Amino acid sequence: MNKGLNLLGLAQRAGKLVSGEETVIKNIRQGQAQLVIVCVDASDNTKKKLKDKCTFYHVPYVEAFTNMELSHAIGKKRTVCGLTEAGFKQSLLKILQG
Repeated sequence: MNKGLNLLGLAQRAGKLVSGEETVIKNIRQGQAQLVIVCVDASDNTKKKLKDKCTFYHVPYVEAFTNMELSHAIGKKRTVCGLTEAGFKQSLLKILQG
């Protein structure tokens, strides 16, 4: 799990990660989001809204990490983030699949 969080921190520093519900939704609509990550402890409303949006726009969606873990990894208090670069997406999915 730590590797995944480290990867998100790296993506944040590289400018390849967007965070915050509205920003992530905007990126999904614009076709820039490669993978959306929602915290496991996000509200059901937030999870549903993002899952529906991802399904409609054919963007991969995962629920992983807690709010605290994600916020610590990217240095901002967030429950939703999106990767905008395919390399980071592939690496994170590989880590999450174990």
